[in-house]
Amino acid sequence: MENKKQIFKQIKSKYFPLIKSLQTGLLLITGLAGYMSARCPVLNISTLLALTGSLLLSISGSTALNMWYDRDIDAKMPRTSNRPLSTGETKPREALIFGLFLSVIGISWALVLDPLYGVVVFAGLFFDVVVYTIWLKRRTAWSIVWGGISGGMPVLAGRVLGVGHIDWVGIALAMAVLFWIPTHILTFSLRYHEDYQAANIPTFPSVYNNQTTRLIIAVSSVLTALAMGLAAYGVGMTWGFLRLMAVLSIGLLALAVRSLTLPSERITFGLFKYASLYMLSSMLLLFAAGF
Repeated sequence: MENKKQIFKQIKSKYFPLIKSLQTGLLLITGLAGYMSARCPVLNISTLLALTGSLLLSISGSTALNMWYDRDIDAKMPRTSNRPLSTGETKPREALIFGLFLSVIGISWALVLDPLYGVVVFAGLFFDVVVYTIWLKRRTAWSIVWGGISGGMPVLAGRVLGVGHIDWVGIALAMAVLFWIPTHILTFSLRYHEDYQAANIPTFPSVYNNQTTRLIIAVSSVLTALAMGLAAYGVGMTWGFLRLMAVLSIGLLALAVRSLTLPSERITFGLFKYASLYMLSSMLLLFAAGF
């Protein structure tokens, strides 16, 4: 019994932090919302569980691979210097094997479940790990666009599994996430500007300036709200749900405008937190609308 506790404790400290549970959980919820947006009954439990399992493994695997590759820059930033790869608690080889294992199992499961669904899930992993992290993250601030594409793949994959093909509603949902990514990431880069400078990672605040960054955040927030509203209309969301989504969108836009006109660290971080709440709430509304 004691040995089992030690093994669980070791897994929790060495491997669990590699999957960034909050980020992974949010992306998983977008995938489930994409599936339910196709009016797929939640009673179709076998497919829903398979979607959950394959997406969870694939997203967790890609996140672990990203942390394996970024271990050198994580060690330079105070915000990430206590991660297990930075402290040496988890060896690089262990993290690489862990990430590859989860990714291979997740992608294989997705392909068996539905080939097109599997291709979309693989595309998300490829854009995230290869294009965003390995190729562009250390070269250009515009890497977040490709990161946004990868972020939009889970909700598109869920929609594809529900309807059997790629449709305009699925693309609108993916675009909503793509436009949301700058609001989420750029507010973070404003708050932790010095950390990214220490790691020599180009960000919009360092390449351009803070005000330009806030303008981009405001524009991306508007586009997010428009894309999410279009997708909600496309899935036939009822007026009650639409009103709730409108209230959420107004809150996002109000904070983005205030961050632009009356910039402060408090408002910027408040927008960062609200952006996550906005995406989570919007996806839960889509999920609920699928019943």
